[in-house]
Amino acid sequence: MQRVYDFLRRHPTWVDGFWAVILFGMSVVGVTGTGPPRGNAAAALGCAALLSVVVTLRRRMPERMLVLAVVTGLAQLVLDAETNPSNFAMLVIVYTCAADGARWSSRLALGAGLCAAPLAQLRWPEEHGSPLGQLAVAVFTMVPFALAWVLGDSLRTRRAYLAQLEERANRLEREREAQSKVAVAAERARIARELHDVVAHNVSVMVVQADGAAYVLDQAPDQAKKALETISGTGRQALAEMRRLLGVLRTGEHEEGGEYVPQPDVDQIEDLVEQVRTAGLPVDFKVEGTPRPLPSGVELTAYRIVQEALTNTRKHGGPNAGASVRLVYFDDGLGLLVEDDGKGAPHELYEDGGADGRGHGLIGMRERVGMVGGTLDAGPRPGGGFRISALLPLKPAH
Repeated sequence: MQRVYDFLRRHPTWVDGFWAVILFGMSVVGVTGTGPPRGNAAAALGCAALLSVVVTLRRRMPERMLVLAVVTGLAQLVLDAETNPSNFAMLVIVYTCAADGARWSSRLALGAGLCAAPLAQLRWPEEHGSPLGQLAVAVFTMVPFALAWVLGDSLRTRRAYLAQLEERANRLEREREAQSKVAVAAERARIARELHDVVAHNVSVMVVQADGAAYVLDQAPDQAKKALETISGTGRQALAEMRRLLGVLRTGEHEEGGEYVPQPDVDQIEDLVEQVRTAGLPVDFKVEGTPRPLPSGVELTAYRIVQEALTNTRKHGGPNAGASVRLVYFDDGLGLLVEDDGKGAPHELYEDGGADGRGHGLIGMRERVGMVGGTLDAGPRPGGGFRISALLPLKPAH
């Protein structure tokens, strides 16, 4: 049965043709079956054939079949071809145009259907009926045409509503996919910034300490030993942060017994400064205002800005450079000021991501500050050196 149903659904014209043949056969029997024919029998059979064509092709060309049905109905009135079972095609084409036809054909079908019954009653009145009774019959026969139109128009509205829901669901699905891609890209950018900060800072410290240890290994073994201890500690810290980042990438995976270090915060800036001092860069560190708990995003951004700024100072400031770090707690935010008095590098190298052209430099800083709704100002200082100033609000701007 399912195969038969699928076949009939794929070939609706064949189904309509089958019912048209039955309708035409009933019309032939009705016109020539019993008793003398009333009116023009030949015209009635011709009109029945045309109305059967209307039923057969109603889905393929509803507007044209409506016009053919109207013309056939008018021909019946003119040629005195009294109504017969084939006139049921009028109801069918009214429903079809209301459901599938153009808007003008739907309106025309409704008007023609409502006019068909009164015109037929006037053309072939009941022989012994009263005028009031004939009026009642005319009104009663108009009801099926109105119901057929309402049913077809309701089906059209339902189809349009379902199509709108489907289009909306598809649009939401596309938007969800686009948002997922944006989220993935943002997460990749965040992880890339984290990796850049970890590698650029810790590896540069290790390189500087390794060079210093190699230089004083023979003359000052104690200093070389201290430098090697700094390299070891910095390496462990870098590995811990790398492990944390890789743990983010391994969604849902966590090594048994493993401990990921927390995200750096403002309190760890002093440890960062001490680490940089140990690496050989003099840093003056001060905190102004009353320290208070800050949003985790603001604390991480502050730490990474100071880390990146001191790393750039070590890379570009020269051998005798010094730096200063100021943290200022305001009522509505946190201010950062990192300055150095080194020779620096051209500003465009900072913007491009460093002298090697492979990092992110100020671009990464601006992205971080922008994510928390803050502002960043960076550029060369008068007389030499470089200055980075940032204001991080407690609440992101909307």
